[in-house]
Amino acid sequence: MVTTGLESLKKNNSNLKGNVGYLCHAASVDSNYTHGIDVMKSLFGSRLKKLFSPQHGLFADVQDNMVETQTFHHQHYDLPVYSLYSDTRKPTKQMLEGLDHVLIDLQDVGTRVYTYIYTMTYMMEACAEHGVEVIILDRPNPIGGLKVEGNILDATYKSFVGRHELPMRHGMTMGEVALMANNFWGVDCKLQVIEMQDWKRQMHFMNTDLPWVLPSPNLPNPETAFSFVGTVLFEGTNISEGRGTTKSLETIGHPRIANYTLEKELKKTFDKDGQGGFILRPVSFMPTFQKHAGQVCHGYQIHILDYEVFSPWHVGQILCREFYQHLGREFQWKQPPYEYEEELLPIDILNGTDLIRRWVESNGSFEELISIESERKTDFMKKRAEILIY
Repeated sequence: MVTTGLESLKKNNSNLKGNVGYLCHAASVDSNYTHGIDVMKSLFGSRLKKLFSPQHGLFADVQDNMVETQTFHHQHYDLPVYSLYSDTRKPTKQMLEGLDHVLIDLQDVGTRVYTYIYTMTYMMEACAEHGVEVIILDRPNPIGGLKVEGNILDATYKSFVGRHELPMRHGMTMGEVALMANNFWGVDCKLQVIEMQDWKRQMHFMNTDLPWVLPSPNLPNPETAFSFVGTVLFEGTNISEGRGTTKSLETIGHPRIANYTLEKELKKTFDKDGQGGFILRPVSFMPTFQKHAGQVCHGYQIHILDYEVFSPWHVGQILCREFYQHLGREFQWKQPPYEYEEELLPIDILNGTDLIRRWVESNGSFEELISIESERKTDFMKKRAEILIY
């Protein structure tokens, strides 16, 4: 079994003096499902002064995109819980007052648009400003640490679903992203990464023997983290990404998709572009909330057959292009606001560029998509190689 940074801290914490804050969420558990707050209480007692929570709240009970949580006092733990997805994303001086260390223990899913890495870098920036040490309790990247997919974010399209120049699938752990921030993104905080033991870059979450607790409401199992790399793009469209169903972010659809008719054409396209390791199974579903709530949608569930072969970013972009052509005027790009951005199109924020939207609209070739993906990738991979821990 892989040993997480939380488990490693339990074994060796004698040099940690002073007061502690803890940034965590529902998935911050040890190998026995004991929550990290209980672990912190047992290790530090009254020195644990404050809790912090990211998007989706401390309990992963809050839905996506500008659904904020508020700061509150946790009665059971008798501690304040400061929300970092409320009127501020960056901790204030008052929030950090009296702390010597902030321990960050978040389960990421390895995708640029998943906001926990930005909650972490905002925390690092604030701690640098106020002289507080940051300690990352590292956890696995559930979709592995080898494969890198997607274009590098264009700084013009920075947002809270893309603060830093990363590809969509970055292949790093939280600890490694923190090192990128300190070494290359100008953060420069006092930083310690408590490493995992026995985690290998080729591991997917299913290989770790660790318990999975959903890190946000629509990622109920580790398999969903793979399809999420591609299906999250549909947040920028009127295609349902399955929210309001029990298979969110594995299932996509729209009331006007002729899924059986389109299936054969999609298979030809994916074969031509060398995309495999998965099956698209035609499904019909009725979302209970969000897009097309109460309407029957027709589309596909993505079933992954080979995690090494499956390239979810490429599959998601190709599906977006094909749905755009198939639906014609029925296909729509979602309009702002999205993640507090009032002007830029959500799809461009999600993609970190407008080039891919234009590629979709022009029915571009797979070779053109690869060309967009490869821009500035060499520089990123060089920097990434310098900070990899495992």
